[in-house]
Amino acid sequence: MANQPRPWRSVWEQALYGDDGFFRRSRPAAHFRTSAHVALFAEAVAELARRTSAGTVVDLGAGGGELLIALHQHLPGVRLVGVELAPRPAALPHEIAWETALPGRIDGLLIANEWLDNVPCDVVEVDPAGVVRQVLVDPSTGDEQLGDPYADPWLDGWWPLTEPGQRAEVGAVRDAAWADAAARVTGTAVAIDYGHRRDDRPPFGSLRSYRDGREVDVVPDGSRDVTADVAVDSVALAAGATVLRQRDALTRLGVDGARPPLDLAGTDPAAYVRALSRSGEAGELLARGGLGDFWWIITDTTGHGTLGA
Repeated sequence: MANQPRPWRSVWEQALYGDDGFFRRSRPAAHFRTSAHVALFAEAVAELARRTSAGTVVDLGAGGGELLIALHQHLPGVRLVGVELAPRPAALPHEIAWETALPGRIDGLLIANEWLDNVPCDVVEVDPAGVVRQVLVDPSTGDEQLGDPYADPWLDGWWPLTEPGQRAEVGAVRDAAWADAAARVTGTAVAIDYGHRRDDRPPFGSLRSYRDGREVDVVPDGSRDVTADVAVDSVALAAGATVLRQRDALTRLGVDGARPPLDLAGTDPAAYVRALSRSGEAGELLARGGLGDFWWIITDTTGHGTLGA
């Protein structure tokens, strides 16, 4: 039956990307704020595109096209492509392409901001006897139960579980997804997301949901986002990538959170207000405990070494 408990990965896939899935009906901006909704972020991405001489910029998981619309102002002459299952936004300039699948080849820059965290994966838990089992979930209620024993080399190498009650999201499918995406790129591929490394995995997993700007109960019924942190070290190895915190990456791209000098308020009040606004945006993007803690997973096939990664 449709609502019988099933493995998390299949239910999660349907909840987000099925015919009536969350991302087919909703724009992310209506539910949560990401770096792409901060104007200064687009300036940094544009700077990265210029430094890597990108003739094309592809935004994977483009949402409502916010980043692309901003890049359109900063990168005249650069081909811009959004990849998203939802219909093309009405406000998108006609010069920007809108696709439902990633192109086979990309000559330039691929950006995937908060895309990997929405790639569905298996969820597992250690039972009272110490056996790792697949977690099953009822899509209509979010109620869970433990299923069959589960074994995967990825768990053994990247997220070993030893104690009853411990949980994990099995990241092998995400490794493969990003390795495939990065392999299509002649240039630079950057996945940007919240995540963890082997020495700081969350002991009980990180599965959660958001709707209307706040965290809500995890119910994979298509009415809300379903997300889990990314095992960034595993993804990086699979894609031949290096990792940086967002605050470090953006600083290297010229984002500066310093407040403007106070005397500017007296000599040029309008310029002071503009500079203060930019400082506030920079502070949001670089903040510890917030967007600044995000990881940039960077695969560079050009040898530019632009971010010193």
